[in-house]
Amino acid sequence: MLRTPLNAQQTEILNQERTLLENLRVTLARLDAVPDDQRRLEQALRQLEELFLLVVVGEFNAGKSAFINALLGQPLLTEGVTPTTDRVHMLRYGPETTESMRDDAPLRDDDIAVLTLPIEWLRDINIVDTPGTNAIIQRHQRITEDFVPRSDLVLFVTSADRPFAESERTFLQRVREWGKKVVIVINKIDIFDDEDQIQQVVQFVDDNAQQLLGLRPQIFSVSARLAQKAKTVTGVERSALWQASRFGPLEEFILNTLDERQRLQLKFENPLGIAARLQEQYMASTQARLDLLNADFKVIDRIEDQLSGYEDDMRHNFKYKLSHVENVLHRLSARGVEFFDETLRLGRVFDLLNTSRVRAEFEQKVVADAAQEVEDQVRDLIDWLIDQDFREWQRVIDHVNRQAEQHQDQIVGQVGAQFDHTRREQLASAQRAAREVLSSYNKADEARVLADSVRTAIAQTALVEVGAIGLGAVLVALLHTVAADATGVLAAGTVAVLGLFILPRRRSTAKQQLKNRIEELRVRLTAILTEQFEHELGSSLQRIREAIAPYTGFVRREREKLSDIEGQLLTTTTTIQSLRLRLKDLNNP
Repeated sequence: MLRTPLNAQQTEILNQERTLLENLRVTLARLDAVPDDQRRLEQALRQLEELFLLVVVGEFNAGKSAFINALLGQPLLTEGVTPTTDRVHMLRYGPETTESMRDDAPLRDDDIAVLTLPIEWLRDINIVDTPGTNAIIQRHQRITEDFVPRSDLVLFVTSADRPFAESERTFLQRVREWGKKVVIVINKIDIFDDEDQIQQVVQFVDDNAQQLLGLRPQIFSVSARLAQKAKTVTGVERSALWQASRFGPLEEFILNTLDERQRLQLKFENPLGIAARLQEQYMASTQARLDLLNADFKVIDRIEDQLSGYEDDMRHNFKYKLSHVENVLHRLSARGVEFFDETLRLGRVFDLLNTSRVRAEFEQKVVADAAQEVEDQVRDLIDWLIDQDFREWQRVIDHVNRQAEQHQDQIVGQVGAQFDHTRREQLASAQRAAREVLSSYNKADEARVLADSVRTAIAQTALVEVGAIGLGAVLVALLHTVAADATGVLAAGTVAVLGLFILPRRRSTAKQQLKNRIEELRVRLTAILTEQFEHELGSSLQRIREAIAPYTGFVRREREKLSDIEGQLLTTTTTIQSLRLRLKDLNNP
């Protein structure tokens, strides 16, 4: 970096910058940063160990090569009115003049020509001459723009006859984005006849530079042609030409004013500018990704709210549906009470002796079609449950589809192709999973399976042999058990009537036992239906959540990761600001 060893303060700053760049490289890798940006960080790390890099840029025919030839004091670089510089030329110190090609990926081997020269001040500074920023050959401009982030100082050469052309404005804006220090050279001032014309051009460049760069750069107005000529002659002619070229202050700045301390500051500023540029770019990328995920999270939240509301509504409506079943049993109990009041009385004492007749009458008047009513209500409840399950699936699919359609033609830009591809694929997988469930969803089959499950549960609880009988048959068997119990009470009541004449007490007992049997049946049936309902409701919600789980899982993981990265990038900003403050107070070793 420098021939003089660094002091403790400078070494500490150097180590902090290395750590900053390494941490940022890891962060960008988590964001799948483009290879060029990763490469720039690697270059910034390497350049901390290299000599000061002065990069000369500008439009072709602005006189960049002529300026460098004047600085070197010899015509080493080709000059011309057409784009003569078709590659990057890097000038370094060497004991003798040599030229070689350098492999500097991703540029091609023949893109960089390295010239070594036995010029003493090149021991401290490397100079880079680049192709014109407005070259017709686009490759020339690309390699020029590729070198700008690597520069420690950008020396921008513009021509006095057309200062700040549109391509130069665009190029300087990109230079500013990398946070580079820029020195402006107005070349070819020898075309003007008087000082006023020169000052008008200088003022024009100064005003525009402030607007483009956000600060007032150092500006030198020179004639590289006169400076070159001055260095080839002697005596009075040399002095006159050198004075007319105004090249002295620029040469003094590069060779002397830009001393070791200033070069070190600029060398340390270079990676901070690169880090700040990439931090800003990928912070915007991270926030764009988070914005996309926030939209996804709103969809997920709406689905969760919908499922929660669906669950509450289903439980509420289930109670209403269940009350229809219970009402059948309540009416059965009411008919039984009425039957006992009508039958267990003195006026029908002799009828009570015929037990079969009483049982038949009980089944006809009390049991009646209660079993069929219960079965109808249960089937209605099952059909309702299956229908609601199907409708909820459709509503969830609509939510997912709307989210997918919203981003179907979206141009993501800096968000990241891999991130967007993965997100879209996860969203598509949720759609596919939901559609597959619905495509195989047969409401009739689902209802039959659920009805069989309810029938089996009732039969097992009631200890009834099921076989192939239906739900109604199971309920008939249960109700007949109730009837048998009730008429058994009647038989006992008959004996009591004939022996003890206490019929009213037996009638009360019979009614209470009937109520107890029917209540037992109601509780049993309610428990079975509730258990089946909760099982089916839970299964339905689980199927929905499992279908969209890859999508929701991806969104949650990505938001957690991106929030962490956002925090790391904010820390990077704070570190850059702190290091820049320290660089302002950087002392000599």
